Amino acid sequence: MSKTIADAFAGGKAFIPFVTAGDPDLFTTESIVYAMEEAGASLIELGIPFSDPTAEGPVIQAANERALSGGVTTDDIFEMVSRIRNKTDIPLVFMTYANVVFSYGTEKFVKRCSEVGISGLILPDVPFEEKGEFAQVCKDGGIDLISMVAPTSHERITDIASEAAGFLYCVSSLGVTGTRTNITTDVGAMTAIAKKANPNLPTAIGFGISSPESAARMAASADGVIVGSAIVKLIAEHGRESVPYVKDFVKSIVEAIR
Repeated sequence: MSKTIADAFAGGKAFIPFVTAGDPDLFTTESIVYAMEEAGASLIELGIPFSDPTAEGPVIQAANERALSGGVTTDDIFEMVSRIRNKTDIPLVFMTYANVVFSYGTEKFVKRCSEVGISGLILPDVPFEEKGEFAQVCKDGGIDLISMVAPTSHERITDIASEAAGFLYCVSSLGVTGTRTNITTDVGAMTAIAKKANPNLPTAIGFGISSPESAARMAASADGVIVGSAIVKLIAEHGRESVPYVKDFVKSIVEAIR
């Protein structure tokens, strides 16, 4: 039995690293998952590659292209997660796009997530107002459909947070994913509104966090932080030799936020 998303936030500030499954190959992705858990990750986001990842910046777009050109499929990724589940119960969530789920078959996709021990699903191209067709299927399958709020969400934050499941993904900056030298958004105001609407819902801040210092600043305003592009950059740089580099980086973030 895998741990839940709630378990990821039970031990203090949660660190949620992201990797694109299949970049550079699934064997390396699997090894990186184990290394990140050993380094102190609380929950791991696995990206299912898509040909048009609209929320992603150039770093993660390139990772999607590398994974797809390597021939990775959604079924391959499910099989990898099954192998991971034989060795660890760390909570895992998928981040992908509506078309990936539609193409697979929504009910079939969610059922498979449940079978392999995926705890949640993030679909950045599905707005809150259009989540209905996914939300009920996920709820019936025991999968948390994780909602996102952005600096432009304003009064919608209350509505989104009140119905959110798992954790609330708070986007720190406008635009696409990527590393940033300075985050100027008032993320504290965003998480405060969310907490007022849903006091028991954990919040995690992502987009643009690229160093232990920026992670520590963001963690002061939320229950956890999410880092993707900075990790994917290391994988792009070191390829199949990237595991120790990713492990050291994750460890540095975990130490900074706790």
